[in-house]
Amino acid sequence: MLRRQGGVADSRGVTATPPPGAVDTEPTSPFLRACLGLPVERTPVWLLRQAGRYMPEYRALREQHSMLELIRSPELAAQVTRMPVDAFGVDAAIVFSDILPTLVGMGLELDFVDGDGPRIGNPIASPRDVDLLGAPPAEETMSGTLGAIRLVRAELESRDVPVIGFAGAPFTLASYAIEGGTSKDFSRTKAFMLSEPAAWKRLLTKLATVQADYLLAQARAGAQALQVFDSWAGRALGREDYLRYVAPHNRELYAAVARAGVPVINFSLGVSAYLPEAAACGGDVVGLDWQLPLDEAWHTVGFDRPVQGNLDPAALLAPWRELRARIDDVLDRADGRPGHVFNVGHGLVPQTPVDNVRRLVEHVRERTSV
Repeated sequence: MLRRQGGVADSRGVTATPPPGAVDTEPTSPFLRACLGLPVERTPVWLLRQAGRYMPEYRALREQHSMLELIRSPELAAQVTRMPVDAFGVDAAIVFSDILPTLVGMGLELDFVDGDGPRIGNPIASPRDVDLLGAPPAEETMSGTLGAIRLVRAELESRDVPVIGFAGAPFTLASYAIEGGTSKDFSRTKAFMLSEPAAWKRLLTKLATVQADYLLAQARAGAQALQVFDSWAGRALGREDYLRYVAPHNRELYAAVARAGVPVINFSLGVSAYLPEAAACGGDVVGLDWQLPLDEAWHTVGFDRPVQGNLDPAALLAPWRELRARIDDVLDRADGRPGHVFNVGHGLVPQTPVDNVRRLVEHVRERTSV
């Protein structure tokens, strides 16, 4: 859990000065205050995939640059990161990147195919493939994202808009690495997990180590909060397999990242059947998808734990009257408790009307202002 005071131990156990992103005990940012469970003047709001294809200015950039070009350029990534802050006044800026580029540094070949999603050119198919994976420092392999964080932090500091860094959870990254891209049934991943348990353990341990290093590097670069995305474990695995094959590695990751000195958000998609177990893996804030009502999910993890969520992103495709009612339902279920960050329960889709995003942010701000 978050350490609000004191030094930060590096990988050698040496205590060092807290990173630039380290949070003080009384931040003024509504987002950071909510992440710490402190009272706020209004409910903070930001949105998963808030900088994306639904924005005309983003689409204009994508006509000129590939996805990887945007991610690897600090200036371009910073420009995209700022877009929703400038357009809508959201309360936090999540750095523009993706969970997959860290796999490139490990030795996998990544490309983003328009209309078809990410593709791994040399997917993992054997224990030997696992053993060949490297684990270079994030400063060497993810310099573009780290540079973008530094730029955005400097640009948004005066506006009291924190920067969020992020990474993928071990199972989600393993599924991409084994399937070679997205999957409907995760059959290759589960076959590898069940038939090669020792290699599976080595793979997830290596992924947890690389992601922890990357998250800590983002905090050192100036990220004031961190989020871990576990997008696929909840969709692929039942409770017992999750506890046996995934949870130990998630706990490793969160334990390592706890020393960053910033709030860590644990976002696991589709884990309603074992939400307490997923939340118990670690993190300061529990990111909730839309599958359970907010009050029920919050009660499940404990009202003393800050939560983030949990509007169905498809609600933004509805007419404003229906969208407003659903926003109000989430806020009513939060009931003014400290520790709520308003968000969607998964990423915004490309068809999302820009005006609905604007009206959502304005409505949350107006509805919850003291």
